[in-house]
Amino acid sequence: MRWSIVALLLFAFCAAAERPAVADTFFPYKVHTEILPNGLKVLLIPMDSPGLVAYYSVVRTGSRDEVEPGKTGFAHFFEHIMFRGTLKYPGGVYDSIVTSLGADANAFTDDDITAFHLNFAAEDLEKVIDIESDRFQHLHYELPDFQTEAGAIYGEYRKNVTDPFEVLSEKVRDVAFDVHTYKHTTMGFERDIKAMPEGFEYSRSFFRRFYRPENVVLLVVGDIAIDKTMDLIRKYYGGWEKGYAPSNVPPEPPQKGERTAEVVYQGKTLPIIDIAYKGEAFHPASRTFAAALLMGDLAFGVTSDLYKKLYIQDQRVDALEASIPSQRDMPLFEIYARVKKEEDVGAVKDDVYATIAGFQKTPVDAKRLADAKKRRRYGFLMGLDTPDRVASRLAYVIAVTGGVDAIDTLYGELDKVTPDDIMTAAKSFFTPENRTVVVLKGTAK
Repeated sequence: MRWSIVALLLFAFCAAAERPAVADTFFPYKVHTEILPNGLKVLLIPMDSPGLVAYYSVVRTGSRDEVEPGKTGFAHFFEHIMFRGTLKYPGGVYDSIVTSLGADANAFTDDDITAFHLNFAAEDLEKVIDIESDRFQHLHYELPDFQTEAGAIYGEYRKNVTDPFEVLSEKVRDVAFDVHTYKHTTMGFERDIKAMPEGFEYSRSFFRRFYRPENVVLLVVGDIAIDKTMDLIRKYYGGWEKGYAPSNVPPEPPQKGERTAEVVYQGKTLPIIDIAYKGEAFHPASRTFAAALLMGDLAFGVTSDLYKKLYIQDQRVDALEASIPSQRDMPLFEIYARVKKEEDVGAVKDDVYATIAGFQKTPVDAKRLADAKKRRRYGFLMGLDTPDRVASRLAYVIAVTGGVDAIDTLYGELDKVTPDDIMTAAKSFFTPENRTVVVLKGTAK
């Protein structure tokens, strides 16, 4: 589509917006949002952090987007290959620049995100924008580089499967999902990782499809001036060409009955139970999702009755926790327990099921609910004390929603959750027909 001059002028006036920090908002910092004509969204958050800046390039692509059969693991692969550099700044030169700046550069990948981040001195902002914009637009690697990195990825996979929780997660996903790409972990299926060195041309197409301005959000937090920062971003990113091609991720059909499995860990470990329920894609205005978050805390957190019973009183487990993730599509709401004695596995599962049944039948105490809300609010806010901690807490919500407004919306819903809402969430998600249960046991005693 070609933009007319009128449309471009209108876009220029509408694309920049201030998100004020006012009394009725939860997120405490002012956010400046601007979208370049090529679709690149920029979020700037000035904060009192003399001389410090965090710079995040959030790619809204993760292992979720790996829809082609036999091609899992490539989102994670690009977390690595991006450090190979460009013709202008080859990998070694890029590394030496980062080192000379005294900066800290790293990256991570998950189901819905690949993020690259640096922490550095504010005086080096232009150089950081220069080297980051260059590799996102002009990444360059040859076949030998690709094959070396692909081989290293398989080495990382082999290292990961020495962790029993990684082995368990791989099995749970595979059993719980039929067609959705959450079926495989971010690392990918082992058979695909082994075959990755043959996928050189595919890797190039992956970069062309997903590493485009419409699919990336720049998040810059810290000691920055908005006008100067935006001038630099326009200078270095303005020529980045559009071309994002979203994946056609297949929807997961409804689950119609409980699924169970056991997995053997080749080594010594206590038995680990993973009880997973199909959840709800992240919608910050969903009262049921907000209630599920709080239920995870109330039913399985360190202040819960079940935690006190299994961990402190009976001492049957040495770990118990729930995970209610915010994801782009249907996630797994999971309850983990590491059991001290194998003969107690069945009893611990029954205790988890009885706890859920209790939340389905009996309203939670109003004071306990109010305390859980306070802990969530304060836990989030207390983690916003440095530019990097602010950026890291926003990266996932940006990947899933495209911005930060979801923070205010979600915490607004959390404040409104009632005991009846908790019961509704318990009945909606935590049902036997919606459940996948996997138990991991070790081979060594």
